[in-house]
Amino acid sequence: MKKRIQDTDMEKVIGYLLRYGVISASLVVLAGGIVYLYRHGHQLPAYREFHGEPDKMRNPRLMLEAVMRGEGRPLIQLGLLILIATPIARIAFSIFGYLLEKDYLYTVLTVIVLLAILLNF
Repeated sequence: MKKRIQDTDMEKVIGYLLRYGVISASLVVLAGGIVYLYRHGHQLPAYREFHGEPDKMRNPRLMLEAVMRGEGRPLIQLGLLILIATPIARIAFSIFGYLLEKDYLYTVLTVIVLLAILLNF
């Protein structure tokens, strides 16, 4: 006899997903902050000139390359992306859970929510 997935099982997995997503994002931001302060903590900010964000802070591929070089600001940015991706992953996992439970109404509604978030991202 097949064991059905219970709602409490899904809630536990989603809880772990959210918990570990926030913890990992926090650790990445902390590591990036430490690296940034170690390398640039002695510098004074130049408020008279405005410099926009470099491409490595806006392009995920360039950001990962900068993280691999050990740069602090892109590492902080990566942590923020992980933090943003955590609830999106929760929504995607909910779709999988609703499909396993054969709850198609909630599956469709959750897919619509995920598409709205991704299209606006």
